[in-house]
Amino acid sequence: MVYFIGAGPGDPQLLTIKGKKYIDRADVIIYAGSLVNEHVLDDRKPEAVVYNSAYMHLDEVIGVMKEAEAAGLMTARVHTGDPSIFGAVREQMDALDALHIPYEVIPGVSSFLGAAASLKKEYTLPGVSQTVILTRMEGRTPVPEGEKLADLAKHHATMIIFLSAGMMETLVGTLREVYPEHTPAAVVYKATWEDEKIVIGDLTNISDKVKAAGITKTALTIVGDFLGDEYELSKLYDKTFTTEFRQGQPEAENER
Repeated sequence: MVYFIGAGPGDPQLLTIKGKKYIDRADVIIYAGSLVNEHVLDDRKPEAVVYNSAYMHLDEVIGVMKEAEAAGLMTARVHTGDPSIFGAVREQMDALDALHIPYEVIPGVSSFLGAAASLKKEYTLPGVSQTVILTRMEGRTPVPEGEKLADLAKHHATMIIFLSAGMMETLVGTLREVYPEHTPAAVVYKATWEDEKIVIGDLTNISDKVKAAGITKTALTIVGDFLGDEYELSKLYDKTFTTEFRQGQPEAENER
């Protein structure tokens, strides 16, 4: 059996209980060493064989899984964050399907969620944004038509841009064509890691601030008015609002 495991954004304590259980029990571990914190493997079995997929291509990864399965061994394939987001996991699952090797996916805490926790912000503020767009800049890997950054930015939703910290000037230039220039922005480097860095600014200065901080990779760029201080209070806890579980109080009663 192969277990695809989301290892979380960086802090080993953000590994899920289920994910840790299968990592600790695995006979073979293939982990994304360029991004996954090695400490999530600290309690593995002493005899577990560990591979760093940063140095492997797809055929080699699948080959290790195939050999482990033939030997009756359990494999933990450990991805950063959650494997469903920029994890290149589908191609691995399809290869295992073709080989009739069973697998399970164990979700993890994505870095964009770790970044929100570090920023102490809520992406979906009432009256500001109820939509979150996860995307990236077009680089060596193209993006489909209609998904270019300028097209997505037209929605003025909360935007979380992966894999783009090394292209900040281009990224900000594109965003400024659509967003007001003083739209708040933040860059979170290695969210939840011990060496995490947070840069706060707006579209007029975030690029220079990121350059001054020496951040070129392993960071999220986050843009939107949710980073500001103006928003509407939620209806969920509004005492005049009736829900399935709570009867709202009349306005007149509130004024007494």
